[in-house]
Amino acid sequence: MSRRRLGPRARRQRLGLLLVAPAVVLVLGMFVLPVVVTAVMSLYDWSLLGQRRFVGLANYRRLAGDGAFLDSLGFTTVYTVIVTAALFVVGVALASAVRHRRPGVGLLRTAYVMPVVIGFATASYLTLWLLDDRIGIVPDLLRRLGVVDGPVSVFSHYGTALTVVVVLVVWKTVGLTMLLLMTGMQAISKDYYEAAQVDGATRARVLRSVTLPLLRPTIALVLILTVIGSYLAFDQFFILTQGGPDNSTIPVVYLIYRAGFIDFNLGYSAAMSIALMGILLVLTSIQLLVLRAGEDR
Repeated sequence: MSRRRLGPRARRQRLGLLLVAPAVVLVLGMFVLPVVVTAVMSLYDWSLLGQRRFVGLANYRRLAGDGAFLDSLGFTTVYTVIVTAALFVVGVALASAVRHRRPGVGLLRTAYVMPVVIGFATASYLTLWLLDDRIGIVPDLLRRLGVVDGPVSVFSHYGTALTVVVVLVVWKTVGLTMLLLMTGMQAISKDYYEAAQVDGATRARVLRSVTLPLLRPTIALVLILTVIGSYLAFDQFFILTQGGPDNSTIPVVYLIYRAGFIDFNLGYSAAMSIALMGILLVLTSIQLLVLRAGEDR
């Protein structure tokens, strides 16, 4: 029996499926399958070194009354709000400064983007080398100059420790924020700015009434990436503060790490992971709904 020849449309559909198949397999293998495994694991009392026992939703009930988790979630939320606001303000300022072509602007763009390629662990160890009282060159220099007399305990106080981490994160990631916002600004038609100039609008008014409203999709992308990245913070706290002082700088991912690999409670760690994923899904959905509502007005 001869094979029936496919028409042009069927061949295109088959070719499209073949092209999409690797991406589908990658998503299933790298995201869907780990989420399913984690969700199943969260239903067990699963010790890393012992037997597992099915407990249903007991890990989630425990999570709802766990003060350490709630405190960690509160701290992570505060940290996320501060970092998101700082990154957005600095990113808008830098994007506005380098959006137009002029002598030297390429060098500035490169300088702002370069920290993005540095890993968080590397940047954190660099900060530790600069500011830690035991090995840091800045505290030693301050003592040699007579500016301070005694230890410089940057990471032993909540306020200074959080400030150092926020400054590090802004320095490390603001280049990406700047690039995204700059690209969005360059896509805005010049006609809007010319009309604003004719009306006599100031720079602040142009930014508030023209640039930011037309940048809404780009701003939504920036906020989503920043919020997700901030809630998943780990390296900088693990290296710089180690959760201190007095467990006041423990983000949720650090708590998940402790539960799984220090307390050896994989089931409870998995439950915290699923809860964090749910929180991020809710926050992302809210941001998208707010964006859509703003576009409909």
